[in-house]
Amino acid sequence: MTTVLLTGFEPFGGDAGNPSGEAVHLVAAHWAGPEVLVTAVLPVTFAGATSRLRELMAEHRPDVVIAAGLAGGRTRVGVERVAVNLVDARIPDNDGAQPIDEPSVAGAPAARFATLPVKAILRALEDAGIPAEVSYSAGTFVCNHVFFTALDAAPPGTRAGFVHVPWSAEHAPDPDAATLPLREIGRALEIAVRTALTTAADTSVPGGALH
Repeated sequence: MTTVLLTGFEPFGGDAGNPSGEAVHLVAAHWAGPEVLVTAVLPVTFAGATSRLRELMAEHRPDVVIAAGLAGGRTRVGVERVAVNLVDARIPDNDGAQPIDEPSVAGAPAARFATLPVKAILRALEDAGIPAEVSYSAGTFVCNHVFFTALDAAPPGTRAGFVHVPWSAEHAPDPDAATLPLREIGRALEIAVRTALTTAADTSVPGGALH
């Protein structure tokens, strides 16, 4: 049986909610299979998030791993292409930890590419009317740390990657913030999962950046 692991994050820094975690719950509530969907909401902590992710991957041995996180300020769903082996926390995590200039995984390569069909996911999101982009930086905070860890922990043949989402319209802390309705964020994650399951080879379409 094909298994998918889909994760989001808990609220961070006093925020009332986190659309990545809430959207994961929406996908789980509407999932009709036939694949097994395993979902989890990870803590926004460097140690706790990656520990829990590795536990889930070891327990369920998923064929597809997609982690999602909030990128407040972005206007589009970002399908991440590159994870860097670097933790450089500008602010503390929810446990108060603030590692600086440390590797996510000691001895691992400087960067890893997502093994999801990134451009196929981009096209599927655009075809569904969801604003989306390929992103080439997942930052250096907990999101990138989880992204790199997922790729490091994934055995050959397992597809893994990360999707950043904007604030949801329902929970944005700033009325002027760029948002998407929570249902659209959930739909975006489900499209990403379904595309990863059904696309054997990635689509060759423009998705690069000039800067």
